Amino acid sequence: MYYPEELVEEVRTKNDIVDVVSGYVRLQKKGANHWGCCPFHNEKTPSFSVNGAKQMYHCFGCGAGGNVFTFVMNYENYNFPEAIKHLAERAGVNLPELEYTEEMKVRENKRSRMLEVNKEAAKYFYYQLRTPAGEVGYQYLRKRELSEETIKKFGLGYSGKSGAGLVQYLKQKGFEDTLIKEAGLANYSERSGLVSQFWNRVMYPIFDTHGKVIGFGGRVMGDGEPKYLNSPETLVFDKRRNLYGLNFARTSKSGNIILCEGYMDVIAMHQAGFNQAVASLGTAFTSEQANLLRRYTDNVLLAYDSDGAGTKAALRAIGILRDAGLTGKVINMYPHKDPDEFMKSEGKEAFQERINQAENSFFFEIRVLAKEYDLKDPEAKTNFHREIAKKLCGFSEELERENYLEAIAERYHIGFDNLRKLVNTYAQQTGLAKPVERPKSGVQLKNAPEEKGKKAQRLLITWITDEPQVYTKIKSYITQEDFTDELYRKVVDRLFADLEQGTYNPAAIISMFTDEEEQRVASSLFNTNLPELTTRQEKEKAFHDIVYAVKKNSYEYFTTQLGADVTALNKVIAGKKALEELAKTHISLD
Repeated sequence: MYYPEELVEEVRTKNDIVDVVSGYVRLQKKGANHWGCCPFHNEKTPSFSVNGAKQMYHCFGCGAGGNVFTFVMNYENYNFPEAIKHLAERAGVNLPELEYTEEMKVRENKRSRMLEVNKEAAKYFYYQLRTPAGEVGYQYLRKRELSEETIKKFGLGYSGKSGAGLVQYLKQKGFEDTLIKEAGLANYSERSGLVSQFWNRVMYPIFDTHGKVIGFGGRVMGDGEPKYLNSPETLVFDKRRNLYGLNFARTSKSGNIILCEGYMDVIAMHQAGFNQAVASLGTAFTSEQANLLRRYTDNVLLAYDSDGAGTKAALRAIGILRDAGLTGKVINMYPHKDPDEFMKSEGKEAFQERINQAENSFFFEIRVLAKEYDLKDPEAKTNFHREIAKKLCGFSEELERENYLEAIAERYHIGFDNLRKLVNTYAQQTGLAKPVERPKSGVQLKNAPEEKGKKAQRLLITWITDEPQVYTKIKSYITQEDFTDELYRKVVDRLFADLEQGTYNPAAIISMFTDEEEQRVASSLFNTNLPELTTRQEKEKAFHDIVYAVKKNSYEYFTTQLGADVTALNKVIAGKKALEELAKTHISLD
């Protein structure tokens, strides 16, 4: 532990996991738990569970899980000490000076210094815009009809006439060459040494959701190439996990977020009052960005360019949004190319009308698809209907699929029953209509011996934490050494010790581990799906089978160690005796 265990536990207990996770994920209370769509993988149906009693979360889809520290580590890309510091600040807990390892010192210092150098570079660009050399950039922005207030709000600037000025300025501020290069602000040249690739460009600082400068985009003045140049990925800048303008849009009360393609589209829309606009960062829209949007809204409106490339990008984004469980609609820009041009030509009120008339994303997909077929030709028309049926199979929920089937059949004059038959045919081919296979009865363990033993151990740990009173029923048969996985055994060591004292806390046990993956595995031990049984007799039999499986796996494990471990003999003898007793013992759960 880098911090005392008591202090770590104080920070954890003062940050209720439901409150913390709710700041990132939209949760809904169902039964004892809160549920939402997992922020760590794409899903439509919520399988992400937050348990307030255990102070843990677990995704039954991708397996992510842990306590409040694990969540912050995973979501914010923090290490364990950074997560503690973040949550301590949130809860108002004063932390002592942290004793960093050399590796931690280097990483923490580099991260903070990189944010500092980016901030200083943004100041430099902002100042340059207001110098005689920056007049070309300033006039460009004014011709784009941006106000002084908007320029200031987005921190827009100019890079200077050469790539040497920024480097010289940053060196004067005390930043070393290596850091300037690693921050993506400059590169080495054999002729000139360290020079910035950003020169003769209007500069757009890129902020994270906390308002810190993490990178830049630069638009060349004149006919130079490339037209737009973005910072490379760095320790603080991941293009796939950030969105331009989200630092402002996340506080919008509009009920939706408008997704654009370019920086100027976002800026023009914010200036017009649509402060919910964001854009991807020089790359195609990603699933990580969709998960980021899901923190703040269920509804995303696409305001992409109206040309062929924009339509293709919109179709791709629709699929990503749908996979993330977000509702997507498409804003029609015609006859204008993009939101910036639309706003200048028709204004705020007209754009609001387009928002109100935004097209359902599935209808948009089908409308674009229809343009590829000659619907007067019977063969082409049949192929079009087949493609519609295939797309309708993408709706796994039967009611939703039926509603779209009915609407599309009416819109394109297709016989409802005929389209349904076609959909059912493709559904069977894709496996959509395949019935769900359920276990017949009892505890179903996989055939692999090692997995079978570990699964039984996980089931037993979960059962004990769900019903701690059963510990007294089995402690004469099961010991910590019966858990053959090292991490499992560490968890059980602490769990059994706590239970002997009459108390335990799974979330505190997870904090014993500083590695994110170890925390995830430890969390899974408390969140294994137990068999759903109705009668006490069935439940007691299942519990007995699990206890017996754990002991049998332990006996077999130590039997294999006889040749290498002389102490294993005593464990094998004791294990065999315990197995014989368990085989004829009834364990009551009363």
